[in-house]
Amino acid sequence: MITAKSAWMDGGLVAFDKCNLHISAFGLHYGLGVFEGIRCYQRTDGTSAVFRLQDHIRRLFQSAATCGMQIPYTPAQIEQACLEVLRDNGLTEGYLRPLAITGAESLGLGALNNPIVTAVFAWPWQPPLGGAQHAGVKAQISSFVRGHANSSMMKAKITGQYAQSVLAKREALRLGVDEAILLDTQGYVAEGSAQNIFAVFGGQLFTPPTHAPILPGLTRDAVITLAKQHGIAVVESSFTRDSLYHAEEVFFTGTAVEIAAVREIDGRPVGAGGPGPVTRQLQALFSEVVRGPAMPAPHWITGV
Repeated sequence: MITAKSAWMDGGLVAFDKCNLHISAFGLHYGLGVFEGIRCYQRTDGTSAVFRLQDHIRRLFQSAATCGMQIPYTPAQIEQACLEVLRDNGLTEGYLRPLAITGAESLGLGALNNPIVTAVFAWPWQPPLGGAQHAGVKAQISSFVRGHANSSMMKAKITGQYAQSVLAKREALRLGVDEAILLDTQGYVAEGSAQNIFAVFGGQLFTPPTHAPILPGLTRDAVITLAKQHGIAVVESSFTRDSLYHAEEVFFTGTAVEIAAVREIDGRPVGAGGPGPVTRQLQALFSEVVRGPAMPAPHWITGV
């Protein structure tokens, strides 16, 4: 259960257990809300820093614009709210959840003037895969398919769209594996339940292109940047499920999982059945960026 001292809601800090949303809120009924997941890390020099805060908040506002929602605060105000919540809760490390959701006034699909409820809360982070991302997780090709580009807004983090991700994740767990891999409507590999996916073929790093029905994740972008900086060729191209069975390495990326090695897909071992050299190299490089001592691009790190 998530607990906290306080959260930021509609302009100021409030007690966490006093944060309420009315049962008639439009977003509860129809899934019209947007959110972000952001990590704060304690670095090796003892400081705390939020990874890619400005980029996350920029995407929050882009997601809202996709939904026709007007967040009643500026990006700078939401960024400061994130830092304020971390400080007030005494978190040197943690997971931040900014959220803007359509509130209560009218119900019915055509309601246009409901207020936007805006909140930020944070809690101490626990790895979602229990640390298995380093040893490697088991995955399966899901029975759920990522929607066509015209049937869902895949470049936005919209609350209602994540119902499919929840169902795919629960299906995977019910079948005894850790994660799901979703294909697109053409049968190409899209992404995990809430992660981007990479595969190594012939020493080159492949990942689905941004025109595919995927969320172009910020961790995905960081991995591509780090790979290119260290001489690893990156190819953004579609590939099929059976290609994954022959991959030398496969891994997921995302704010929650960072870089999670995949050791098995549909009961077939990936490579030697554990994290390969490219995955391990990128895991180490990413850890050095977010935790230190490496100093990434200045806009990637925001001190608390």
